[in-house]
This record gives sequence, structure tokens and C-alpha cells, in this order.
Amino acid sequence: MAQIPDIKYTKLFINNEFVDAVSKKTFPVENPANGETVAYIAEGDKADVDRAVTAAKAAFARGSKWRSMDASARGMLMHKLADLLMRDIKELAALETLDNGKPYTESLIDIQCSVYVFRYFAGYCDKIHGNTIPSDGNYFALTRKEPVGVVGQVIPWNYPLLMLTWKWGPALAAGCTIVLKPAEQTPLTALATAALTKEAGFPPGVINIIPGNISSSNNIMCNELMTTDFILVEIHHKFIDLIP
Repeated sequence: MAQIPDIKYTKLFINNEFVDAVSKKTFPVENPANGETVAYIAEGDKADVDRAVTAAKAAFARGSKWRSMDASARGMLMHKLADLLMRDIKELAALETLDNGKPYTESLIDIQCSVYVFRYFAGYCDKIHGNTIPSDGNYFALTRKEPVGVVGQVIPWNYPLLMLTWKWGPALAAGCTIVLKPAEQTPLTALATAALTKEAGFPPGVINIIPGNISSSNNIMCNELMTTDFILVEIHHKFIDLIP
């Protein structure tokens, strides 16, 4: 039987800190089982997305701690995050049930699957290789795979934490940084997981979370600060490349 969890995190997560929205606006999150408001969450808008994108770009800059980190060390951070998810599985499952409405036993399975996803992609961190390509003449040809930059991600409400891990896993394994908007109906486990990324040791700016409504999604997709570099925006399973 799940106990009603404490809701510890209700603010935006930018640059490894929980902060209020610039506008100070909030929006309610309801328990779908009874319609009761369980929390008021900071509502991000363009100014907040700008802050998050700036932090993510700084974390991705050449010479930064994240960009200079060995691939094997990235994998160790992801394994550490998986360990923390497993440690807090009951609390996370209770949060998932509270704002999503699915049975607690199903939420437990979703969190366990989320742990598997992080471990799967953690194993890829040091296995992303280029190739040498045979060519005619006195030439040497090779390919080198590099992270693309900041990844904007918008996820739905049906599998809140599991969907988050599907999006974070490959991006982090590749060495990208992230600005994520969880569904406005189900932001609680995303924010709780943000706290775990800091505990695990992810550098500031690698993970940023901006709860909000559809305008927050638009601000991530159309943010002018992103257009100075290649940015990949992912909505559910669809990708939109924003290229200057």
C-alpha cells in the first residue's frame, strides 16, 4: 500500500538549483483520482527557458566539466543516478501514482523499468565509436561521433518518469545537455529526479527542467538562444532540428 508522499520539489530546476519562475507564477497539479490539488508548481515561461538554455549551453561549451568528462565517467554518473532511483523507488512510485493516477503497483514497475533504461544507456557511453574508411590513394579517412549540443525535450503524461528516462538516456550517453518540459499534469517525478541528478554529481547545467503549459513547449522549440548552435528538439518520439 502506497503512503501519500511528501512533495519536496515544486520549483524549476536550472543549473543544478531549484528556483522560482521569473514571473512567480504557479499552476496546480491535481490528483486525478479525486480532483484535489496536491501541489502548486512553478510555471516556466520564455524568461525561464532562456535561463535554462543559457545554463545548458554553458555546460556544453568546450572545456566545460561535462564536455571534458571521459565517456566512462559519464556512464558512472548514469549508473549512480540509476542507483538513486532504485533507492527511492517507493517514494517515486507514490509520486507517480499521485499525479498520474495509475495503480501504485504499475508505478513501481515503471520506476524499475526506468532504472533499466538508465543502466542500458550508461553502458553505451564508452561504446560510441567512429570508423576508419578505406579510400583510394594516399589518404586516411575516418568518422568521429560528437554530441550535437543542447537537446530540448517535451514529454507526455502517460509514463512520466519512464518517458523521461527514454529521452535523457541517449542524450546523456552522447554527451548532450538537456532542457526538458514535463507534462503539466505530471511534473512531480521529473522534479524529484532532478534533485537526484545533483546528488549523483551531474555538473550544473547538464539537466534543466521547466514545468509549464503549452507556451513553455513553444518557448523551448522556438528559443532564439538555441539558434546560434545546432539544437535537437524532441517531442515524444518526433524530432525537429532547429538549425540557424
